[in-house]
Amino acid sequence: MNIFLSLYCIRKTDAGLQMKAYVVLMVSCFTFIAMSCDRQDEFVNTRTTISETYQTERFIEDNIDSPAMWYGPHNEHWLIATAKEGNCLYVCHADNGTLLFKVGLNGNISAEFKRPNGISIIDDLLLVVERDNHRVQVFSLPEFMSLGMIGENDLILPYGLYVMHGDGVQQYVVYVTDNYLTVTGQIPPDNKLGKRIHQYTFSTVASGVSAKLVRTFGDTAGAGCLKVVESIFGDPVYKILLIAEEKPGETSVKVYTLDGKFTGVVVGENLFKYQVEGIALYEKDRYDGYWVVTDQDLQDNRFQVFDRRTLFHRACFKGANTSNTDGIWISRQAFGPFSQGAMFAIHDDGNVSAFDWKTVLTVIGL
Repeated sequence: MNIFLSLYCIRKTDAGLQMKAYVVLMVSCFTFIAMSCDRQDEFVNTRTTISETYQTERFIEDNIDSPAMWYGPHNEHWLIATAKEGNCLYVCHADNGTLLFKVGLNGNISAEFKRPNGISIIDDLLLVVERDNHRVQVFSLPEFMSLGMIGENDLILPYGLYVMHGDGVQQYVVYVTDNYLTVTGQIPPDNKLGKRIHQYTFSTVASGVSAKLVRTFGDTAGAGCLKVVESIFGDPVYKILLIAEEKPGETSVKVYTLDGKFTGVVVGENLFKYQVEGIALYEKDRYDGYWVVTDQDLQDNRFQVFDRRTLFHRACFKGANTSNTDGIWISRQAFGPFSQGAMFAIHDDGNVSAFDWKTVLTVIGL
């Protein structure tokens, strides 16, 4: 199935070059499959431990959930994390983790939050999913001025989001997971799972945010059904979305296209031991890189690494002092002590761990 995805992603070219590309890819993929089969147990059972560069101050009572990073025009390096119980955002200096300030109050008007979960940053816009306000709130940075809401009339129990540039100037596309339940609090039957993902376009205008619901999607039968959803992340180059399936016994990552079609690819179906949580993409260049997916556990927390092109499993590592990770974020840009960027991971509902990305790649052999 990973071969199918790779073939699907080959760009159109003349027939001769396309055939050569297919042949090279097929040979490479089958070679890699053989290697992967031989080394799968090694990858799963070998959990390389990597020390954190720093950990931010703990605020366990506020239930820290997901991180993101913003580079400002005046050398601001801000690490921003959502606090589900605190109903606020923590803003830290990404160079060293020092707390700078907190943003937000408990409420349902602009610049207020009710259980903020997923967070994402694009350009100078900050997007925050609020589960209990049933919306995505958009802010401008660095002012943290609320520009408006997305999905107030559509979302029921939103958790995670992924945002990318759209086709027009200052137009964006955002995907939001919606883990709605039955009236008795159960997972709906498969034929009711067709609105697990909401796709919107939006732009910033003089009056704030102008948003439009493009589609809702999710398979209602078969392997593409999304039973328990939270984390989602995309790759515009390969036109795919990786969506975490968190239902116990079915933990995996399901791959959809950007227009809401299940590709038939399920990643890590027999790999993840615990619960799939945060998903992040490291873009080495335009076409290469690595996916990192959290395998969440209090005692044996793991980060599984997959190849960007093929989605094959490449490595597994854990933090020396990081456990029970929800959201993660990877920044590839150099800043402070991080010459090749950093990976940020939530540590046990209370704070954020920072890993030097160059060290991560070196230690796991990539």
